Amino acid sequence: MDASKVNLEWKDDILILSGEMEKWQQVVDVGHLAAKISGVTKLVNHLTSKDMPQKEKKNISSFWEMKENDKADVVIIGAGITGCAIARQLSKYKLNVLVLEKEDDISCGTTKSNNGMIHSGYDSKHGSLKAEMNVKGNAMYTQWAQDLHFAFKRTGSFVLAFNEKEHEVLKYYLENGTKNGVPGIALITGDEARKIEPNINDDAQWALWTPSAGYVEPYEVALALMENAIDNGIRLRLGCEVYAIEQENKKASILVTNQGKIRCEYLIDAAGLYADEVAEMLDDEFFTIHPRRGTIVIYDKENKGKIHTFSGQAPGAYTKGGGPQETPEGTLLFGPSAKEVPEKDDLGVDQDDLDFVVDKGMFLVKNIERSSLITFFSGNRAATYHEDFIIQRSDKLDNVIYAAGIQSPGLASSPAIAERVEDLLLGICSDIEMNENYNPVRKEEKPFRFCSMEEREQKIEENPLYGRIICRCESVTEGEIVDAIHGKVPAVNIDAIKRRTRAGMGRCQGGFCQAKVLEILARELEISETEVTLKGADSNILKEETRQVRDNA
Repeated sequence: MDASKVNLEWKDDILILSGEMEKWQQVVDVGHLAAKISGVTKLVNHLTSKDMPQKEKKNISSFWEMKENDKADVVIIGAGITGCAIARQLSKYKLNVLVLEKEDDISCGTTKSNNGMIHSGYDSKHGSLKAEMNVKGNAMYTQWAQDLHFAFKRTGSFVLAFNEKEHEVLKYYLENGTKNGVPGIALITGDEARKIEPNINDDAQWALWTPSAGYVEPYEVALALMENAIDNGIRLRLGCEVYAIEQENKKASILVTNQGKIRCEYLIDAAGLYADEVAEMLDDEFFTIHPRRGTIVIYDKENKGKIHTFSGQAPGAYTKGGGPQETPEGTLLFGPSAKEVPEKDDLGVDQDDLDFVVDKGMFLVKNIERSSLITFFSGNRAATYHEDFIIQRSDKLDNVIYAAGIQSPGLASSPAIAERVEDLLLGICSDIEMNENYNPVRKEEKPFRFCSMEEREQKIEENPLYGRIICRCESVTEGEIVDAIHGKVPAVNIDAIKRRTRAGMGRCQGGFCQAKVLEILARELEISETEVTLKGADSNILKEETRQVRDNA
């Protein structure tokens, strides 16, 4: 790596890197090295690489001409787990809060591609914001699950060691986790671990045990948060992308979007992978997001019950390393991996990534057949070069709060992050009144597959659509799909229906049910079947009719 190709420039207290490297990984490596320089607390990495794809800039000139058509006390950009958690937290107050999400559904970025682990907090560097938010947020999930009625299993987790070198790593994490306040953390023998989880590798000699770790379905948590926020008065605009932000008197004032201009009194940047681009729109760039892609592998439910806890291996520098776990639904999951990629929307799965995840999972646990793999996918983490969360007021603008760089353990930390953002907002807007009608409890809706025969018969009597099974693998009914389409957060594409109901998540991966789901979407949305999309804009499933119906004449 040629350091002479890197230009360093200070802008106030921000270190800015520029130049061109040969490979993207070198860009990331230089960024991490620069972040470790003494005194560097804010870092912007503008380095490019020769293997970095060129992206066309969007023409947004027409959006500037649009009129101001909405206003809010607080605008939250982003409806991933962080934005949804903040929205629900702020619904406690008499505030006009508007959440903007550029996709056609919530939790479409890092959140939906998360493995769902509620980390205990053993590995986050002691004294970091990550460590504080992780341990605090983990403890808050019990109340969240009770109030919001999402599936949450606190089964604990293992990190396994197979040699003395890995044993030393576990000793470090035991010490670090103890300092962080992780409850019940212990270093146990492999035999003791196998008494808890019999199917872990027989050669594991030691295990770091953290009983506070748990598991959720991430998109289910995000939906529960947003539905409860909406019940308490929060507004959500889907398919609303922010292109520019105007300023007045050291404040963010008007957001230029594809749905018109929106005026705000306060702005919260929870844009995930794109949080740095929002900061750039504000001329307040002081951090850079570099996407770190992770691949996840899903196995058939025939493996249900073979393991119950996460089992990882001594982690690396910037990742916990992934491993096998059972989701709350009982599905076996391996992963994620960790690979730096230059594009934030790069959701590909490379062969070496897939091999890494599968091989590691097969090594860590026994009695799993490779042939039971049914699907794989990837997602990107929103990492900064300091590898810590950014939850703070802007140093430049008086009404902007950042919740950025929220990578793992962001899911576990989200309750605490929301509280911290609430405190920051109260610090600049202290005269907010409480919403006396605030209700933290979301109505419980039991999925049809979990209902007793009596409950099923009652549902069918109330709505005959519950008597028609659409997805046989997951026992999803037409009634559930229709309810999702017309829900508080409408599911308007195939993937959104999948996240709400699990239709298409089973063994056949939609091979039998997707066509039926498509028909239902077209009918309920009153659009043609060619307009139904997989995941939003530019993902239409059907192009045109291939057969014409003949007249009977």
